[in-house]
Amino acid sequence: MILELKLRKVGNSVGVILPKEALAHLKVEEGDSVSVTEGPDGSLRLSPSRAEVTRQMEVAQDVMKRYRHTLRELAK
Repeated sequence: MILELKLRKVGNSVGVILPKEALAHLKVEEGDSVSVTEGPDGSLRLSPSRAEVTRQMEVAQDVMKRYRHTLRELAK
C-alpha cells in the first residue's frame, strides 16, 4: 500500500491525516495511539501502540540508562 499524505498545520504543530484505508490496515480508530519507530534504513514505521510493548520499552530504556557504562564496556 502506498499512500501520499498531505501535511497540515494543527495549532503550532504539523499533522498528517490518515485515510480510512490506513486506519483499517493499522486496525486503529480515532483516539487510539500509534508508535513511530525508526527502521534500519532510516525510514519511519507507524504501528499501533500496544500497552505491553510500551511498558517493555520503558523498562529497557531504564536498564540501558542505569547500566550505560557497563553496556558501553561490553560493546567493546
